[in-house]
Amino acid sequence: MGDLAKEINSAFSNERLKALLNIKYTAGWLDQIGTELLKPFNISEQQYNILRILRGARKEITVTEVKERMVQKSPNTTRLMDKLCEKKLTERRRCDNDRRVVFVKITKKGLTLLEKINLKDFDMYMNRLTESEAKTLNDLLDKIR
Repeated sequence: MGDLAKEINSAFSNERLKALLNIKYTAGWLDQIGTELLKPFNISEQQYNILRILRGARKEITVTEVKERMVQKSPNTTRLMDKLCEKKLTERRRCDNDRRVVFVKITKKGLTLLEKINLKDFDMYMNRLTESEAKTLNDLLDKIR
């Protein structure tokens, strides 16, 4: 079992500060695992998130909708989508009535890529929590936000 104080060789003035830093540290740690799992597929976690959003939408949606649904908000979402289009994993089209609006959808190639990606390796970490503990954690994180 991890101990943040030992891992970063630090003491904390109170448990709330420790909790805040523990959330940030754990999020970074999980991001590193995700990055490694996605490396063979040549996409980032944010690009994976965009593909999942588009798969779930089951139809084309606006770039703005994608940005709103992203787990990790990114100021360069348009650039991330450009790269997905270059890889033929997504397609874009401008709205006929309003040229400022851009629609995006996942391609068959993008769907095939998502089928190949197995993030079950995260289970090895998340299965350390019982369903009850996971619910408590979710409730606490929701309470913070």
